[in-house]
Amino acid sequence: MTFAARLALALALGAAGGAVFYALNLPLPWMLGAMSFVTIAALSGAPVASAPRFRNAMVAVLGVLLGSQFNAEIFARIADWYVGLAGVAASSGLMIVLCTFYYRKVGGYDRTSAYFSSIPGGLSEMMVLGEAMGGDARRISLSHGVRILTAVFLIAFYFRLFEGYQPIGLIGAEVSALGWQDGLVLLACAALGWPGARLLRVPAAQLVGPLALSAAAHLSGLIGAMPPGEIVAAAQVALGAAIGARFVGARFREIWRIMFISVGAAMIMVAIAAAFALILGEISGSSKTALFLALAPGGLAEMSIIALSFGTAAAFVSTHHIVRIIILVVVAPAIFRLLPKDRQAP
Repeated sequence: MTFAARLALALALGAAGGAVFYALNLPLPWMLGAMSFVTIAALSGAPVASAPRFRNAMVAVLGVLLGSQFNAEIFARIADWYVGLAGVAASSGLMIVLCTFYYRKVGGYDRTSAYFSSIPGGLSEMMVLGEAMGGDARRISLSHGVRILTAVFLIAFYFRLFEGYQPIGLIGAEVSALGWQDGLVLLACAALGWPGARLLRVPAAQLVGPLALSAAAHLSGLIGAMPPGEIVAAAQVALGAAIGARFVGARFREIWRIMFISVGAAMIMVAIAAAFALILGEISGSSKTALFLALAPGGLAEMSIIALSFGTAAAFVSTHHIVRIIILVVVAPAIFRLLPKDRQAP
């Protein structure tokens, strides 16, 4: 089967999963449905595939959408963000320490694989850095894939079942309501923001660049529109399918132990995020829900989509995740080099 056919199969399964979840009125239907169907297919040996460039193009659409959430009102509340940003650094540090210990003692991971599997963000960057420093690329990749899968499912269903949050339907504007001038501006934000951010070596360039240009366009009053809801839903299907396709080549009977251990690590991270959100919410008076999503160990795009879906401060959440990725990409490798090395067997 050609690569194009495998990609088409993954997207078709993702769309079917999204439609089923949407019909069942489940949270984040287009992303979670696609993620579920493609993950099951990948672990079953189905010939599905993910194209990084296509996935990144769809993430750029989400970046433009997130940028549309920035407005002048945000700057009036910017002082409230300092507590959350401090919490990002503190909670991330605690997640890394506890999960590195967990992966070493419970999972039997080597020092490098345990450390880079424990970092709650920058999935692609941590996979590359971990492998370059001698870690087990397969373990690191699977650990991060399971972290995102577990966090997204736990958080989305928790808010739906226990907090009573209802999804707001299709996120975005109606196609018929989007003028061609607004459409061109939104397209330019994606088309120029992604390569511009890559040129500047910005982490998560495919999302951060379009987000920054879209935010600037909306804050300046140049535009007030959002991408069409149908395109946003398609982007969520592509994102969910890409997460599921990470498990291609893995057979559950072969990697169940890594997956089981990684679910445990993800739950430790989610618990730390929840504890920090409760404490910081009491201290600052900020929304505990927004703080939790801002500190949660899911991916930047995934947590931001959850925030949008449930009508929570998406600009607040996405900004905190961007700051975390920048901190982790810059600081994590330097800290790793300072850690004591494993003792050599006599």
